[in-house]
Amino acid sequence: MRSFTMTKTVIKNLLSGPATLMYPQKKRIFTSITRGSVAVDINRCIFCGMCGRRCPTYAIMVTKDSKEWQIDRLKCCTCDLCVEICPVKCLSMENQYTSPKIDKKEGIYSVKKEESPSIE
Repeated sequence: MRSFTMTKTVIKNLLSGPATLMYPQKKRIFTSITRGSVAVDINRCIFCGMCGRRCPTYAIMVTKDSKEWQIDRLKCCTCDLCVEICPVKCLSMENQYTSPKIDKKEGIYSVKKEESPSIE
């Protein structure tokens, strides 16, 4: 009787396709609620620093004087708290992951707002 159960399992596995995704041939499709990485629209940012204060891992640093926003992606736990607390909604959570990093300094993503030229 046991051999019949095993034969049934073997035939089922031979006739069905692979159980896993064949990665190089088929790319993974991420759902809309996948938490990948934090993105910032620097032109909308008011540099209030609320995202940095709300971050549980202290991965975000906001410098109001130099108008610079910085995130350490290796510290970020993609909890989405910074996106929720942002008053102007300049932060968003992308559903694509960042590429792997070898050096810790490569994990720091920094964006600086460029000053618009004044017309005189």
